[in-house]
Amino acid sequence: MAEAIGRRIVQGEFPPGSVLPAEAQWSSRYQVSRSVVREAIKMLSAKGLLTSRPKVGSRVKERRRWNLLDHDILAWYAEAPGRREFLGTLQEFRKIFEPEAAALAASRRSEKQMRAISEACAEMGQARTLPERSAADVRFHLGILEASGNEMLLPLGALIESALENLFMIITRQADDLRHAQALHEDIERGIRLGRPLAARRAVRRLLADSDAMLHRVDQRGAAGTDPASGGG
Repeated sequence: MAEAIGRRIVQGEFPPGSVLPAEAQWSSRYQVSRSVVREAIKMLSAKGLLTSRPKVGSRVKERRRWNLLDHDILAWYAEAPGRREFLGTLQEFRKIFEPEAAALAASRRSEKQMRAISEACAEMGQARTLPERSAADVRFHLGILEASGNEMLLPLGALIESALENLFMIITRQADDLRHAQALHEDIERGIRLGRPLAARRAVRRLLADSDAMLHRVDQRGAAGTDPASGGG
């Protein structure tokens, strides 16, 4: 129930400032009890999407009040119109924190943390399917955030996960692209393993620039009449 309402809010059906239909309407439409609707509203309020007042109902908050680090909100945003713009915003934000996280990891990582990063990198190269590769990719980047030693960076893992999942849905999935991406990840792993913050930082910037280039190629093909979602498989 929370997902059904949340998607409609994030995708613009209920814009900021609007009041949601009454509990009874949701209950009737989705054939659930009013207590279920009430619990869903509480969940969405906790995510920063809604504010509820007696005799007024549930009102959609301004977008700046939404918890955009919430995994569900990120997922709903990614399915909204203008997904390409959403990914561009994610990419910009990744450039702010991921290079520095890798530099910190090169200086602070433990042997256990390094092992997790290296194993995830190796699993990416050995993956036989895109879901397997994507899962290993997420573990690789989350491992770097953990190895940075800065707990404030850990919640940003939801951004990385959402970005990677959606990048794989729209970028060209050709073998050459994947081999090149693997080499870029290995450069990051090497910089962290060898304790070279500058090298690790530069390697992450190269990886993010490569992602930008792939998104640009998808845009160009879309402009030429090719469906980006069908590219490469």
